[in-house]
Amino acid sequence: MQRTYKTVAYGGWQSQGMNDGMTDEPIRFDTKIAVLLRDDLESWQRLNVAAFLVSGLGTELPEVIGEPYEDADGTPYLPMIRQPVMIFEASKETLTAAHSRALTRALPRSVFTSDLFTTGNDRDNRAAVRAVAAGELDLVGLAVYGPRNGVDKVVKGARMHP
Repeated sequence: MQRTYKTVAYGGWQSQGMNDGMTDEPIRFDTKIAVLLRDDLESWQRLNVAAFLVSGLGTELPEVIGEPYEDADGTPYLPMIRQPVMIFEASKETLTAAHSRALTRALPRSVFTSDLFTTGNDRDNRAAVRAVAAGELDLVGLAVYGPRNGVDKVVKGARMHP
């Protein structure tokens, strides 16, 4: 069975290819999820930032979330993002340029700034971002979702994370 998901609020994009496992037909998404991480982060910071960034996608874009999981014993597990998440790394300058392109293209996005490493809760995180103009944010991470070609243009200049 094939399903089509529409993101009408963000331009009517469609992702095709979800199936119920009953076919060997390859799944191809016409949307992409990309996470850009600044290349000067420590390993623990990269993992933390990536986790926070992708957490925002499912809350605003329910179509990126798949169905719940279940093992052979019937134990239920939470659903996860339904498509691959591409992880990139980039310099501070490339990350800033990618942020600008994401804004210009009005793609759904989440940000993580260096200030968030010093806060300890969501309220303070939001206040830290709110206190800085978009062009002045000290970005250490950016997640973007949208049509494949649009996301590819946003991440131009970044390289796949090793």
